[in-house]
Amino acid sequence: MDKIYFNGMEFYGYHGVFPEENKLGQRYIVDIELYLDLSRAAQTDDLEHTINYAQVYELCKNIVENETFQLVEKVAQQIAERSLQQFHLLDELMVRVTKPDPPIAGHYDSVAVEIRRGR
Repeated sequence: MDKIYFNGMEFYGYHGVFPEENKLGQRYIVDIELYLDLSRAAQTDDLEHTINYAQVYELCKNIVENETFQLVEKVAQQIAERSLQQFHLLDELMVRVTKPDPPIAGHYDSVAVEIRRGR
């Protein structure tokens, strides 16, 4: 299966179980792999036969920056569900939402959730 990658899309959102997360917000990094057949797009050189990258970015940005959820699992699920609804050529996708600076004591690079959804 062919793939389109979105790596390291960075947004600022207000998600979390602690009140300060919903008030102060924090950075989120979203990575997506879109699985679909790209052969027709490659043959025709026509945007109608693939997925518009700008629309994927805007979908992710809108969910992360304009909505509020307690869990990053819910953020990832919303991105997956809405992508499958909006992009009819999409067969399957992987969504990873990374929280680089969660309010957890300790030493680590980040925490992340990764889900895979399909039709």
